[in-house]
Order: sequence, then C-alpha cells, then structure tokens
Amino acid sequence: MALTLAEKIIKNHLVSGEAIPGKEIGIKIDQTLTQDSTGTMAYLQFEAMGIDRVRTKRSVAYIDHNMLQSGPENADDHLYIQTVAKKHGIYFSKPGNGICHQVHLERFSVPGETLLGSDSHTPTCGGMGMLAIGAGGLDVAIAMAGGEYNIIMPEIINVELKGKLNKFCSAKDVILEVLKHFTVKGGVNKIFEYTGEGVKSLSVPERGTITNMGAELGATTSIFPSDERTLEFLKAQGREEDFIELKADEGAVYAKKITIDLSALEPNIALPHSPDKVVSVREVRGKKINQVAIGSCTNSSYYDLMRVANILEGHTVHEDVSLVISPGSKQVLTMIAENGALAKIISAGARILESGCGPCIGMGQAPNTNGVSLRTFNRNFKGRCGTPSADVYLVSPEVAAFSAIKGYIAGLEDFDYQVDLNIEMPEKFYVNDNMIVSPAEDGRDVEVIRGPNIKPFPQNKAMENTVGGKILIKVGDDVTTDAIMPSNANLLPYRSNIPYLSEFCFSAIDEEFPKRAKENKGGIIVGGKNYGQGSSREHAALAPLYLGVKAVMAKSFARIHRSNLINNGILPLTFMNEEDYDTIDMLDEIVINNLLAQVENNVVIVENKTKNKIYKMELALSERAVEIIKAGGLLNYMSKVMK
Repeated sequence: MALTLAEKIIKNHLVSGEAIPGKEIGIKIDQTLTQDSTGTMAYLQFEAMGIDRVRTKRSVAYIDHNMLQSGPENADDHLYIQTVAKKHGIYFSKPGNGICHQVHLERFSVPGETLLGSDSHTPTCGGMGMLAIGAGGLDVAIAMAGGEYNIIMPEIINVELKGKLNKFCSAKDVILEVLKHFTVKGGVNKIFEYTGEGVKSLSVPERGTITNMGAELGATTSIFPSDERTLEFLKAQGREEDFIELKADEGAVYAKKITIDLSALEPNIALPHSPDKVVSVREVRGKKINQVAIGSCTNSSYYDLMRVANILEGHTVHEDVSLVISPGSKQVLTMIAENGALAKIISAGARILESGCGPCIGMGQAPNTNGVSLRTFNRNFKGRCGTPSADVYLVSPEVAAFSAIKGYIAGLEDFDYQVDLNIEMPEKFYVNDNMIVSPAEDGRDVEVIRGPNIKPFPQNKAMENTVGGKILIKVGDDVTTDAIMPSNANLLPYRSNIPYLSEFCFSAIDEEFPKRAKENKGGIIVGGKNYGQGSSREHAALAPLYLGVKAVMAKSFARIHRSNLINNGILPLTFMNEEDYDTIDMLDEIVINNLLAQVENNVVIVENKTKNKIYKMELALSERAVEIIKAGGLLNYMSKVMK
C-alpha cells in the first residue's frame, strides 16, 4: 500500500493502536524539547515520576522566552532547569543561544525521527522531514520518561506546490495563503504534507517558516520531504550523517489536496487579530505604522535576515517607526555580524534584540497605545503584544523591511526592484555549540537548585461520581490560551508558581473570574468554537484546575488544549446541539450525575438545574483517556501504571 511521508514515520514509530484516521494511536518519541515558559512545569512533573534519566535519543531544554531579569524569578527558574537537566540527561541551551525551534532545526533535527516539544511551534522541524509535534508539558515529561505519546490519528492533507516564488514573495506568503484556505480551525486533527516540484525551490529554513506557522491552522503538524535541499542544509551544519532521503510513495492517498502555484503568489498580510484574516498587502497598502518587529521562530533565520539587510542597506528607518530585530540564534547573529549584514541593519536605525522570543510573547517591545505594529511573527491575537489597544499585522520579512523605511505598509509599488534578494545558502554555517551544556554522565551527585518561586504543581484527585458547580464564565469563539492564562512580561516570571498565576486567570476577559471561582469553590467554564487555540501552555489548564474548575463545556476545542484538560483531569465536553450554548448563563447551577459510568460512553448528560434543562454533551474519549480522566489526570494514571 502506498503511504504518505507522515504515515511512513508514524508506522515506524507506532507502539499502540491502528493508524486509521480518528483512532487513538501511541507513538515512540525520539527527541523532546522544552522552553523555559513551559519547561519548569514539565521538569517538575518529570521529577514526580521518579525516573533517574531521560529515555529518549535526545532531550534539550532551551532558555529563550523569559530572559528579562528584572527580579530573581527568571534567573532562579533558569538555574532550576539547568541543574535538573544536568542531573537527568538533558542538554541545556543557555539564554542567548537562540530560539528553541531555530536552534533545534540547525543542530538537532533528524529526518524521519519524532520530536515532541512543550511549545506549539515545535512543527518547525517538519521542514527537516521530522514528525515534530507540539504538546503540553506533561505529555513531554511522559515522553522523556520513555512513555508513548498518544494522539488521534490525523487525516493527511496534501499541499502541492508548483512553480517558484517571485522576487518579493517568501515562505511567509505561502503559509498565509494556506491559512486563507483553511482558517485557524481547519487543521484540527490533520497533518499538512507538502509535495510537488515547487518544494525543491525552498530551502530548509523557508520550509521551517511554513511548518512553524502551520501551528496556527490548529494542525497536529506539517511536514516536508527530506531531499537534496535537506542534505545541502545538513552538510552546511556539519551533520551530513543525519541525512536520509524521505518522501511519500507514488500513489499515496490523501484526505484532501490543494495546489498552490508559488509563481502566482503576491505578498500577503494577516489583519488584526487573527492569523487567518489574510488579504493581499495591496489591500492595506499605505496604512501608517508605528512599529516593525522582525524575528521570532517563524522568520529569524540567516536567509531571512540577509534579505532584510540588503533591503535596509543605504536607507534609514522612517522617523515615526521603531524597528526591532531578533536574530533566531547565536549562529545567525554571529554570521551576519561577520559578513557585515548586521552593520547594514544597525546603520539603517534598527534596534537589535537578544536571540530569543522577546516581542512575540509580549516580553518587551509593546507598541504604543492604539499603535500599529507590523510583525513577521506567527500570532497577532489581541493583547498578545503587551498593548491591548494595538493592532498587529503579520507579514513577511521583505514587506516588513520595506515598510520600516516607508513608514506605512508597503506594497509592490514601494519596493526597490534593484535590491539583491538572491541569497545563496552558505556552504558552511558557523558552528559553535559552546552555549549548549551537556548533561552529567552520572547525575546522582548533581544538586537540583529550586528558587523560592517554584511551587508544587496542582494535582487533581480521582473523579467523583457526581460533579457540578456554577458556570464561572462564558466566553465566545477562538478564545486563546493567552486569554485564559496571560503570559505577558509581568506574569511569565511566575510560570512555576501556579497559585500566584491563578490570580490572573481570564484577567484579559473578566478580572473577577479568580474571585468568583474561589467564592463558589470551583465550577464550570463555558466556551465557543476552537476553545483554547494558540500556545501549548499547560498553565491554561493548571490555573483553572487550581481554582477548582471541573469541566469545560464548549462548541469545539483546540487539539493541544483539549489534551491538556484531559491530562489534568478536567472534563472537555462538547455541545452536541450548539444552540444549547445560548441557553446557559453565568452562575447557572450545573450537575452531572452517575459520571463514572457516563464517561465510558460518548454522550454525557448534563443538567442545568437553574434553567431546568438537559444537555447532551459529547466526550468521545479513548479507553486510555477514560482511565486518565477517572484517575484525575495523566500523572495519577501513570503512577498506577508504573507501579
């Protein structure tokens, strides 16, 4: 039987289940990555399992999110991650070495292997032909302990690429085009597999841009074949031995196929406040801007910044614009410093930030009040930038650079057609891994240092037969994990302190939520479609758990957040009749009886005692997930299994 590339890798790593779309499967994980925003919790959970050493081929802990050290909290957490990594066999990438996805693509990605990361943009390494999936921290902890990763077998969507990108178009325009077709909801439980003769025109970093932002589709992951361009990249990184050629079989069957003619694309832009609000740049050309930010794990590669440098050369950033640039890694920063590109960027008036996530997660560089910020990032959710009243647009590095010069959103009419954008990938990248700390050969004598800000993570108890409570909040469609548990510069230092963080749960929507939850001793959340989209942030489940939330009733869930709810023993209930959503109000009294028997079925009967109504809710759990929910979460379940 002819197989897609994703099916081949899944087949080679299948531990349990059948690889039939819609069925639960368990796969072996070769590599893991964490970052410091989610890593502290993942390592606390790993330690709780009592495993001496990770059982993956390679696990890497990155520091790239919380590098502003205005107090001891971030530095304390970095020290905890470094020492726990040293003790348990995990490589540690120091702050300044770069963004996890960029560095992992450069130094550790291996075609045909599986990668699980506690960050939703882990699929970046799909540009290398890896099956790279974002997940909650607890799933990553289980994988580090040698456990399988369980998912619903996705459908495979084929994106056939034809032709070659025009001079002023880039990989960012490709993924924005895909988002225009599928929206932020269209990729749930799907893998996007790129094929066609147009693939060969894209370098590995360009492919990484596309697979990175595929996370905004809600997709399980995205993947490119491993071919001569992959070999070219690995040779330049000094890792030729990691190459293996991989592609779909001829005649492979896909659930759906779309074709994109690269040569027909023009620059795209995502309007506020969603990555799928995509239009042509020409439709908003001329809009005055206040800020331009270039970088993030989506567009901070050597290729991206070389093109930016060539555009900026000989020009000055507009007097009304602040231009900030975040190189993706120490490797990128060193190379553009050595070849003079960095001087071109600085001479134009750009501000150079650390090689880290920075503005993408609201960690500095918030725009002015009511400001317009043009960014090469992957998300433009309202308020994520740090300024709730700002409008954030997503564009390619090329559009961003030209716009920074002009002072408004620049279109094709504004571009300098003489500028050289033909960037050749280097035959040899600068390789110096001196900011990656190897683990101890024997970690038994390594002391794990815990700062005072690190608090025990909340653990649920086994499910009771009757569950209920009041509706604590009712929210609409596309509520993000940023909205559930904000991650701005003020709160990120407390990512390992759930009791403190819980005081800000849903604060962007309803500041009274924590108080209401405490007064009612927990309760139920009601949500619309695609509840929990965005970041893999497990805190969006842990903070509600700490506040006593027992269930979420929603029209539909984002994949990772639904898994995080299950992993923490919170019921993810889906309305079978979406009109029932309209009949529920805040503080309605909800009760679910005979729950232990009901979770065995696809349908759970929920009673609204205030309105005297009965709702049929879909639960649709696998046999394993049923046991996890009954146990009160994945950690409780694993403690029983591992005895």
